[in-house]
Formats: sequence, C-alpha cells, structure tokens
Amino acid sequence: MKEIPILINKYYDRPSVFQPENLLREARRQKNITEITIPGICILDPDGDIEEYVIRKHNAQLNLAWACYHTKLYEFNYGEVNVGIIGRAVGASFAVLVAEQLFASGCKLLLSMTSSGQLTQPMTPPYFILIVKAIRDEGTSYHYLPPGDFSFLNDNLRDRLVNGFEKVDQMIFPGSTWTTDAPYRETAESINHYKEIGIHAVEMEASALYAFAKAKNKSVVCFAHVTNQMASISGDFEKGKHNGSKDALEVLLRTIELLRVVLDLK
Repeated sequence: MKEIPILINKYYDRPSVFQPENLLREARRQKNITEITIPGICILDPDGDIEEYVIRKHNAQLNLAWACYHTKLYEFNYGEVNVGIIGRAVGASFAVLVAEQLFASGCKLLLSMTSSGQLTQPMTPPYFILIVKAIRDEGTSYHYLPPGDFSFLNDNLRDRLVNGFEKVDQMIFPGSTWTTDAPYRETAESINHYKEIGIHAVEMEASALYAFAKAKNKSVVCFAHVTNQMASISGDFEKGKHNGSKDALEVLLRTIELLRVVLDLK
C-alpha cells in the first residue's frame, strides 16, 4: 500500500529551518517595533466573542509589542496578572502558527477556548469541557508528533485542573474531543463512529495545540465551549448571556488561578 504523504519525511527529531523567532525579528524590523514584552499568560479565542467582551468590560488594550503579521493581541488585567488574548485564530494550523509565535515572544501558558459541537454528553448546551484528549483528525499534529490516535493534555496540568472547578458556577467536566480541519465534512457516519467510542464533542484546534505542546514542551490547556449540535436543530449556537463570554472567561480565569503559582507566572 502506498504511504500517505502527510505521514512520511517528517524527521521529528530535527529542527525546522523556518523558526518563529526569525520571522518575528523581521516583522519587528518592518513594523519598527522595539518593545518585545507580551503577557506570560495568553488566550486563544477562535470565535472572538471573549476578546470583544474584555475590550468592552475589562478595558483591554492593544499590545504594541506583538509582531504577528496576521493577528492583534489585546491585554487586560486580572488582579496582579496581565493576560493577553487573540481572537479569531480558527483551525489547527492557524492556532499552532499563532501559538509558536506567542511562546517565541514570551508567553509561558496558553489557554484555548473554542466553540464545539455536541456528540455524546447527555445535557443541553451550553457547557464546558476541559479537553484531556483529542482525536487527531487534522494535519498539523502530524508535523509535530509521529502518527497516533490522540493528543493529550499534559499530565501535570491535568492533575492540577481536573478537580479545580468546584468554585465555578459553570457546567464543566474533563472529556475528549474530535479535532477536525474540515467541519463541513462531519458526516453522519463519522459522527456515529466517534459517538460509539465515547468522544464528547467536535472542534477544530485541540489535537494540534496539544501535539505542539508535547513536541515543544510548552504549557497549553484547551477547553471546548459546547454550544451546538452542528445546526441540526433550530435555535442552535446559543452561548448564553454576552455570547457566553462572561461564563467562558470565568473558566479561563479560574484556570489561571490554578496554574499561575505552580508555573511561576506573573
């Protein structure tokens, strides 16, 4: 049987020629950016709703040190902690591209909060999943780790988080997702397969972010905000008040509380 191109010639133990530090160096030169400090804790918000919420409610300001060609980084204060947030980095490859550049710029902890479609959990959306493992049905993870069914949340981070949300008012539990890079190819047959093996929801970033985190030894935590049943019912995609941003931010800020000391984050 012919080998699948995406699984060959990867050389996982060899460094990349194209490095995010070098791209950022040239971006700073072109944009005349001399400041290089970004927050040590950053959030990826693919929908952009949380970003808009913290701009309105938490006076988030544009971080002028962020040299990415494709995104803007906003910064807001949570107590004594500065938190960065980037909206609309949708999909595995874009999320990891941005993650690489965030960590190259000084990020120490990256949190992702993505909208997700319900598969097996018997409750009515919206609710949250702490993603502890994700099916690798996208391409990006195979450039970071050898072939495998799942990418996983780091064990140490998992141990710190799984029982840490009792004080949060939101419905949240540890679970699994199916990460796809083709959302409009979620066939009934594929959905049924993942339901049968107990996968809780479907989203577009987690398996790639966790593969990147494993390969580069970085701290990444992914959440799924389960908001829909893939538009199979009328009235789908309702997140709740403030488009779910207040609830999602509560989950993210609790995560920061649980991890900032152990990771020595300012």
